[in-house]
Amino acid sequence: MLNKKFKFILILLTILLFSKTSYSIEPNVFVQSTVNRASQILSDNISKDKKIEKLKIIAKDTVDIKGIGFYTLGKYRKSLDKDQKEKYSRLFNKYFLKSFSSRLAEYTNPKIDVQSQEKLNDNYTIVSSILIATDERPEVKIQWRIYTKNPDKPMIRDLIIEGLSLARTQKEEFGSIIQSNDGDITALFSSLEKFINN
Repeated sequence: MLNKKFKFILILLTILLFSKTSYSIEPNVFVQSTVNRASQILSDNISKDKKIEKLKIIAKDTVDIKGIGFYTLGKYRKSLDKDQKEKYSRLFNKYFLKSFSSRLAEYTNPKIDVQSQEKLNDNYTIVSSILIATDERPEVKIQWRIYTKNPDKPMIRDLIIEGLSLARTQKEEFGSIIQSNDGDITALFSSLEKFINN
């Protein structure tokens, strides 16, 4: 269900999920400090299951999973009734958490250097960074879309890898599933359930 580029984005997203920040902080500092903490945790000698559980708990508090989920529905969101929206939110939450947490062990000790930040408006700031190259991988440009309406609780809304948006990629994939099933939203539900239960 997931293409290779999206899998890569999901893996990279995990590095920003280890923050317990509950005070006002500049987005660039937020990104760099959480990346540094993630690098330590990902290199710790603990089991994959323990890493996954830590990741899931913190992800629920630092990523706007619900917001990302509804964005990925695009125009189809308007056609859902209340029960369908609630069902989709539950499914997407499980899908999202499993998607990247199950791949956590594939990516360890990332070294990221925050370069700059650009405040788009009171609600959003783009933080630009670089995943430092190693013998195994090239340098990668990463941009973090941070939701800052509440400066006491910044939230991750999107991650852009070399110009490729996680949220947009997921939106296109979900749209393709729905379109290929004559606009039937239940086809997407079934696809998500299959991934979750696999």
